Amino acid sequence: MRLLFINHRDIFHPQAGGAEQVIYEVGKRLVKEGIEVYWMSENKGHAEGEVDGIRLIRKGNPLSLHYYSLREAGKYDVVIDSIAHAVPFFSYKVNRKTIGLIHHVHQDVVDFELNPVLSRIVKHLEKGVKNYRNLISVSNTTKKELIKRFGIDEDKIRVIYNGIDHEKFKPGEKSEYPLVLWIGRLKKYKNPLDAIKIFKRLKNRKAILTIVGTGEMEDEVKRAISGEKNIFFLGRVEEGKKINLYQKAWVVLSTSFIEGWGMTVVEANSCGTPAVAYSKGSLPEIIQDGVNGFLVEYKNYDKAAEDIDYIIEDENTMRYFSKLSYESSLRYDWNKTSEEYYKYIWEISAD
Repeated sequence: MRLLFINHRDIFHPQAGGAEQVIYEVGKRLVKEGIEVYWMSENKGHAEGEVDGIRLIRKGNPLSLHYYSLREAGKYDVVIDSIAHAVPFFSYKVNRKTIGLIHHVHQDVVDFELNPVLSRIVKHLEKGVKNYRNLISVSNTTKKELIKRFGIDEDKIRVIYNGIDHEKFKPGEKSEYPLVLWIGRLKKYKNPLDAIKIFKRLKNRKAILTIVGTGEMEDEVKRAISGEKNIFFLGRVEEGKKINLYQKAWVVLSTSFIEGWGMTVVEANSCGTPAVAYSKGSLPEIIQDGVNGFLVEYKNYDKAAEDIDYIIEDENTMRYFSKLSYESSLRYDWNKTSEEYYKYIWEISAD
């Protein structure tokens, strides 16, 4: 069995994020099951190589990769098009045994990120996902969006949750002071400035806000926290530091307009950290109110601050939520996720 993943970025790309983590975690486990796994992405000046048995193919740039992918996709038993940036690769045109991997539906998100003309073009192209014979959705929320937005038959969509590596993401020592963590790409639809507005409404004056991530809004974030004594911006951090921050945090804050899968919330929960998040996208699927965190109405800064204050009110309350959050995270595991991919890939291969 030869399997090809197509995704704009590979795991070594400077902007690699959640979509790339999914392919890496699933791919390396499929290799151990005897599948030859290939990963095609744009060329950032690196030679073709290998990581944990996954063979890396690098071609073209963000635009021309769509051309190279069509030349490559017909050579494999099964292809998985990772549609992480709205525009599909359309590998089903050259290989009928192609699966579209949908991380989230971009129809509303592109309005945040692109000018009106380009947004309209990308929205039209994204509608091409309805032509895939087989789709993987990372959440039931995204599945419902695919049905609602594009009229896709639900029988074509297999929901496979993303996992977590519990050997890496596990509870550790908490900070001595109430640490609120915001982590993610600094993009408009993730609303990083909302974290600052919410934090300033906290009654707990001992709290610290730490913001982690890079992206187009970095300068705006730096300006917004200039002169603030209890708010720190760390930029991009390496994996070990990120896990340490998850462990030390008393609560993680998520302010995204949409998340196809709230990976930062699951990672935080696995480290024993509850979340306060906007009730958008897949987060109501992941967060159980009063168990592993709280959901608040979009842009309701006062309620978000109130819920954070409740969690960090005292150490005992925080530890109560910490325990429940960790237990909640045990529903997700990369080994289980990979088993489901393995079964589905062989189903498609035999079809």
